[in-house]
Amino acid sequence: MTAAELISHLILPLQITDTVQTAQERMTEFKVTQLPVLREGQFCGLIREEQLLHPAGDQLTTLDKELLQVFVSEGVHIYELIMLMNKLQVDLLPVLDMNQQYLGVVSFQELLPAVSAMFALRDPGGIIVLEISNRNNSLAHMAQIVEADNAQILSSYVQDFPDSTRMEVTLKINKTELSGIIASFERYNYLVKAVYNGTVADNGTADRYNLLMSYLNV
Repeated sequence: MTAAELISHLILPLQITDTVQTAQERMTEFKVTQLPVLREGQFCGLIREEQLLHPAGDQLTTLDKELLQVFVSEGVHIYELIMLMNKLQVDLLPVLDMNQQYLGVVSFQELLPAVSAMFALRDPGGIIVLEISNRNNSLAHMAQIVEADNAQILSSYVQDFPDSTRMEVTLKINKTELSGIIASFERYNYLVKAVYNGTVADNGTADRYNLLMSYLNV
């Protein structure tokens, strides 16, 4: 799924001739803390709520040089959108086409349903977190282990550790009784770091999982 498919047409951009008061009112209306600013249809930049300290009647032209030059192209994948929003701590990202024409914005709230569906977050089941060597990262083998217990992997997520040959693989599985699958992973020398099925959680991974769930607001 790409930025072009996730554009929200409900959040309207500001014009460079709009006033500070208009910007404040729009942010309140759309429940965001940033908005794109246009000049005759061309993207000027992203304005943040904390920049709106000028007199209410001032036009946004007074803030032209302070606008944040952040945008994405229409073909950017949803993974990159999430990472960029998290890195920049923004509610939305302006989307431009190949000719640098403004198309709209992707908002964090618009991402939530897509992310939830992609990671099967709302589907019933359990989660197993494995730590493996980056040389032993065959998802096909992991799927075979899970399927041998009459289960399926609904989604997976891989996280690399900086300056390490180890990585963490999170598997969402369509059942909560995971003891047989865990035993199989351990039999094949996989390190099971944590299990989330209402019974087991260790090594601090629970905190990281809860943080992710909080970030995704699910």
